[in-house]
Amino acid sequence: MPEATPRGLTRLAFGGDYNPEQWPESVWQEDVRLMREAGVTMVSVGIFSWALLEPSHGVYDFGWLDRLIDLLDSNGIRVDLGTPTVVPPVWFYRAHPDALPVSQEGVRYEFGSRGAICHSNADYRAAAANITTRLAERYGDHPALAMWHVHNEYGVPVSACYCDSCAAHFRRWLETTYETVEAVNEAWGTAFWGQRYADFEDINPPRLAPTVGNPAQALDYKRFADATMRENFVMERDILHRLAPGVPVTTNFMTALSQCDSVDYWAWGREVDIVTNDHYLITDGRRTHVNLAMAADLTRSVAGGAPWILLEHSTSGVNWQARNPAKAPGQMARNSLAHVARGSEGAMFFQWRQSRRGAEKFHSAMLPHGGTDTRVWREVVELGASLDSLSTLRGTRTQADVAVLWDWHSWWAQNLAWRPSEDHDPRERADAFYEALYDRHLTVDFAHPEADLSRYPLVVVPALYLMTEAAGKNLEEYVENGGTLVVSFFSGIVDEHDAVHEGAYPGALRDVLGLAVEEFSPLLQGENVRITGPDGSELSGDVWTEFVVPRGAETVWTYAEGLTEGRPAVTRHRLGRGTAWYVSTRLGAEGLDALLGWAIEDAQVVSRVDLPRDVELVRRAGESGTYLFAINHTASDAKVPLEVSGTELLTGERAAGRLEVPAGGVRVVRLDG
Repeated sequence: MPEATPRGLTRLAFGGDYNPEQWPESVWQEDVRLMREAGVTMVSVGIFSWALLEPSHGVYDFGWLDRLIDLLDSNGIRVDLGTPTVVPPVWFYRAHPDALPVSQEGVRYEFGSRGAICHSNADYRAAAANITTRLAERYGDHPALAMWHVHNEYGVPVSACYCDSCAAHFRRWLETTYETVEAVNEAWGTAFWGQRYADFEDINPPRLAPTVGNPAQALDYKRFADATMRENFVMERDILHRLAPGVPVTTNFMTALSQCDSVDYWAWGREVDIVTNDHYLITDGRRTHVNLAMAADLTRSVAGGAPWILLEHSTSGVNWQARNPAKAPGQMARNSLAHVARGSEGAMFFQWRQSRRGAEKFHSAMLPHGGTDTRVWREVVELGASLDSLSTLRGTRTQADVAVLWDWHSWWAQNLAWRPSEDHDPRERADAFYEALYDRHLTVDFAHPEADLSRYPLVVVPALYLMTEAAGKNLEEYVENGGTLVVSFFSGIVDEHDAVHEGAYPGALRDVLGLAVEEFSPLLQGENVRITGPDGSELSGDVWTEFVVPRGAETVWTYAEGLTEGRPAVTRHRLGRGTAWYVSTRLGAEGLDALLGWAIEDAQVVSRVDLPRDVELVRRAGESGTYLFAINHTASDAKVPLEVSGTELLTGERAAGRLEVPAGGVRVVRLDG
């Protein structure tokens, strides 16, 4: 797992994407002066600059970048140097039009946006390797270089291409993965609908067809597309490692489930030297700070618990949503410090100076169109000073209470066509369970279903339709050894090839849950179902019900109406030294809180139900000490009990007994001892 840190960076990362090529050089001196005023420690440069660095094939212009990096270096600002391979120049596409990706419908995209790349294209790979090599040879030993930033946001906006080059590459990938075409036929179940293949050359990508195609083929193509992007990253990374040894290499992830669904970040996290992430608030009426916390926890988990870096977020509004509200006063700092609480080694933005032209000219920036006499600028300067006061926590790790299992392959599989109900959204269940844990003030680690779970007293499975036999055995051993497990419906159903596990549902989870599901019974849109407890209390579910048959599990709540009336709705199974809970309907917030309350009691986890809603308490700990973050997302002042006294780092004041956290404010206490 990644453990590196940016070379030469002695404070938390603070800065953003710097695109000086959009401005005359006379502006650069002012930019650097203002960066120093704001406390900027690192900027990302060159990410979209291929057309300037190589204005025509084999003709290079590095002079402007030389002057820029030297200027930053002379002012003590570290550089996260991009390889500009997300935006090949127009001359490249005119010479190699087949490097533009083709949609599933057979339409070839045109030049004029970003990320329009066929990752299987040999000419693109050669050109990307060449510009990466040129950059590494020129800047690999530059004293300002802190780390390399390969490409930009892989998977956004195009992850999969369906052209003939990709078809040939897919066949090679299948041959490497399965070795024989007979093994492909077996994995894909091609006996169904007479799809059997006699040769690898018969196989194409899952292009547009008159009705639903083979789901196992579609799932493998998602894996192939992800692996192909990762191959290109590894190619560039290895060039940089060879020519600039000791300089860490990253690429910016988008781990939030609201922002990217085409990348297996468990696999990518193993390939980067430092995990970095971009996060933007989705203003869809939800509590945006919960989505932020979830994304930060997921990023830290992809990093194996190691510190990571928030490489992009926004100072205020973005420009790509239907409606883009500004952030409230203080929200930028609160968002930034919430990421730091959950493991980030700083807070960086897109971008430094707000663009006057182009698609993102209304996206907020550290230096707005209005300049330094603006609220955003004043808050940027204040945030820079705040981050500087937190430098001692570098290298510490966020402490988690529970684990949530997540697997991108399962998400891909469940979202394919022809499932029992389109209303069952795995992301919605992940969000809902996470929010319920968040409201009990529990810090979450995410984990792969086959990971070691022994350190967690409670493990939650919101939605794992696809589960390998190894994962099922892993959860069974976890419970037998004393763990508490909570599983939501439609989990453990299929194996890694989207084939239903033999026997009754829920296949891989039958034994650990102590039950069988005879039949799914999804509800119609808008339909609800009552469930009752042994004390006569009631909860409500929607979207889904099941015909559950206990085989060792005890019934805790029962369906009170509908086709499943009288059947178990929530069960509890004691296995070995542990307990496994199962819920077979979609519970709302009240029901999830009740379910998790019972499981938390079994797991003997302490949840801070005495704290106000939307006041976060998160700890980071390491050699430099233990740090308590108290983040108040409410409009009222809050008081947080302190078991251990300490020093509040943002104000320098002593804190003991009860910590006062102002409305919308953040306090960070370095605890004594």
